[in-house]
Parts: sequence; C-alpha cells; structure tokens
Amino acid sequence: MQAHLECKEEIVIPLKRVTLSFDNGPTPGITEQVLDILSTRQIQTTFFVVGERLAEPGGRALAARAHSERHWIGNHSLTHNAPLGEKTDAEYARREIEETQNLIGELAHADKLFRPMGGGGRIGPHLLSLAALQLLQEGKYTCVLWSSVPGDWKDQDGWIDRCISEITQRDWTVVVLHDVENAALPRLSEFLDRLDSLGIEFHQDFPDDVMITKRGEVVSPLISQIMK
Repeated sequence: MQAHLECKEEIVIPLKRVTLSFDNGPTPGITEQVLDILSTRQIQTTFFVVGERLAEPGGRALAARAHSERHWIGNHSLTHNAPLGEKTDAEYARREIEETQNLIGELAHADKLFRPMGGGGRIGPHLLSLAALQLLQEGKYTCVLWSSVPGDWKDQDGWIDRCISEITQRDWTVVVLHDVENAALPRLSEFLDRLDSLGIEFHQDFPDDVMITKRGEVVSPLISQIMK
C-alpha cells in the first residue's frame, strides 16, 4: 500500500515595505548626522525641505550633500507657517510652493515632489487650498502625503513603538520623521535596528495611496477629503 504524504500548507508572511522621509530641515548639526546614519545602512530617503531653511547658512550645502548621496529633495513650503488650506489666497500658495521650488533648483527630483504642511499628520481640508491645488496641477507637481507620522518631535519615549505598530498593520508605510532638533536623530539608529529585526524592506519611491497628484494629475480619492 502506497503511503500518503501529508502536505502542510506553507505559511507566507507578507513582506512589509517602508519608505522613510524627513521633513522640516535641513538643520545644521542634525541633518549631517542623519545622513551619516543612512549612509552607513545604505538607505535612500526623501528630504522635504523648508525653503527658509535652505536659505540659511549651511542649509543648501546639506541639501546638496543629501542629493549627492542619492536622496531625493522635495518641497515642504517656504515658511512652514500655516497650512495652505487655512490661508486660501493664491499669492500665499504661490510664495510657499514656487519660491521654495526655485530655491531647490537643480537639486529637485524630476517629479517635483511636494508635501504640504500637515499640522501634526492629520489629513483633511486644511492641507490644500483650491489655489494651491491648481498651482500643483499647472506646475506638474507630485503631491506626496504619508501613512505614519509617529510624533518624533514631541514624544521621544513613544514614537518608535507607535511607528512600529503602524508599520505592522500595512503592506507599505510612508513614515514622516524630522531632521530638526529633539526629533528623530537621538533614537534613529535604534529605530532602524528595530526595522531590520522585523525584516522590513526599504524603498525610496512612494506608493500610489499617498499621492494626491502625480506630475500634475489628480490620482487619489483622498482629494475628496481635502478639497471640501
């Protein structure tokens, strides 16, 4: 009698992907240390820069270094003062977006990456005004949001665990950290160690579900939450 072999179904654990990004810099004394850590681990990210910080001493040199190390440079407004949806005049949108893009200049990604000021990570009508959206469309910008804003700038004790929890709940997570004082840097290596232990795969590109516009074309149903 021929023996029947019992086949056990293999359990496949879905691969988790993470795209790291850093907002609100560049910050002399901070951004170069972040770049050192990323370089050691060969992780490429996007730095969404604030235009006024680019214009400060040392700011553009840090952005240029990031660009030379194959990080992407994105636009995170000129002043980071008020969300675009809360100041709806066209001139404010033009100044915040276009003047920053001019400061970025040749360091810019080909897709003209832009991330609006989020006010703590909320997604809603405060993010963009109609004038801002029209400018992003006409200028063929790619507007990039996020899926995890763990609060590294306000909760040194809890942001890593919070972020890990959010990452484990998604196939692909776009994480917003900050290269400013008292934010991600003190625990960045620890955070990356935790991700390595989980077998996380790092990506530099962005999934479709965090993009509002792609080279000027509206591509996300989230637009209905933002443009109310």
